[in-house]
Amino acid sequence: MRAVISQGKGPAEVRVAEVASPAPGPDEIVVAVKASALNRADLLQTLGLYPPPAGVPAEIPGMEYAGEVKAIGSRVTRWKLGDRVLGLVGGGAFAEELVTHEREAMAMPDGMSFTDAAAIPEAFITAFDALVLQAGLKPAQYVLINAVASGVGTAALQLCQLFGATPIGTGRSEAKLARAKTLGLEHSILVKNDTFSAQVKQHTRGRGCDVALELVGGSWFPQTIDSLAPHGTLMLVGLVAGVTAEVPLRQVLAQKLRVIGTTLRSRPLEEKIHVARVFEAQVLPFFAGGKLKPVIDATLPMTSVREGLERLAANDSFGKLVLTW
Repeated sequence: MRAVISQGKGPAEVRVAEVASPAPGPDEIVVAVKASALNRADLLQTLGLYPPPAGVPAEIPGMEYAGEVKAIGSRVTRWKLGDRVLGLVGGGAFAEELVTHEREAMAMPDGMSFTDAAAIPEAFITAFDALVLQAGLKPAQYVLINAVASGVGTAALQLCQLFGATPIGTGRSEAKLARAKTLGLEHSILVKNDTFSAQVKQHTRGRGCDVALELVGGSWFPQTIDSLAPHGTLMLVGLVAGVTAEVPLRQVLAQKLRVIGTTLRSRPLEEKIHVARVFEAQVLPFFAGGKLKPVIDATLPMTSVREGLERLAANDSFGKLVLTW
């Protein structure tokens, strides 16, 4: 089979090559991948800055997929050959075939294309897990979404609307913020000089946000802390602006704030299975009904993965960059 190979020396050295096809274990399925999508973690992996967890192909990036079940293990009961599935993996999705545990895979919504399905798992599961399962998102709450034009950002925006919360989105591009408003973003903030908390307070009548989805980190982090209401929760998901930050600890104490760091990729198998099962039951049906939709910036052939990585590095995309075989 063909696969995207990276030695961790940068996007320029990424190539497509022939590798051996995987075989399923007793509880696993082999998926013939039709489409995948690029994520910041994939870019970092090609730069040698984010090694994949143990047990996944070390040289093949890719964390999400949509495709058809091609082979099943001896104990598999959920799936049969030809079933259309989507899901998250620790790595190896940029290949024509991958192996995953049968309980991690999810059924594709009826009528959905593989291209659309591939743009769902990482963005929407990350946002749902952070906002709903961990932060306990409630109706009528205010939610700050930093980098709202990203894949996770556009997913979080839609989930806020679905669960009755009010999203406030930040970004550095007026054009991207305008596009986010077409998705229902009620309050947008164009960030200049890494400051935005005063505007957040204006939009929340001085109180601040109940939940903040921090996808930027670095110099934005103190402003995100300052944007929170008393007893607010900051979900730290991304570190695009840097891995260190000054933390106003007195403010954290005085306002009784919660700061939670979260990743999906490195979690134990059973935790990832639990999130997948809850997401499949509670969120996936809304895609079939049209209340949620993946936001795709562009679709590229897998052989153009370098171009996709360069666009991701330049922050030129709005939503997801999908790769197809």
